[in-house]
Amino acid sequence: MNRNPLIPFALIMVFGIGLIFFLSFKGLGDMKELAAEKEGGAKTEEAAAANPEDIYKQSCVGCHGANYEGGVGPALKGVGDRLSPDQIKDVLVNGRGNMPAGLVPADKAEEMAKWLAELK
Repeated sequence: MNRNPLIPFALIMVFGIGLIFFLSFKGLGDMKELAAEKEGGAKTEEAAAANPEDIYKQSCVGCHGANYEGGVGPALKGVGDRLSPDQIKDVLVNGRGNMPAGLVPADKAEEMAKWLAELK
């Protein structure tokens, strides 16, 4: 009935070393994907956000609410009555107050501003 107390430690060591090798090889594979993405091979977020509504769902819902009612940020319904599309575009590109700049891709800012101006 004497059990060797070193066996559990040896099993943990073997498992740990195997895990280290597995994660190392996984990291090497991920490194190639990250390098390709950094070179411009895959732009997932910008490609996924094709229209203003998708951009809104991706970047704006957290502060402006799912129904444009506001929350942390102001309500967006009727924003076209308060601001012109050019002013809205300026806010989207440069930020304002608590809103950070650059949440909307620069090439989509004008389209997004027109869409927001038409919200009722």
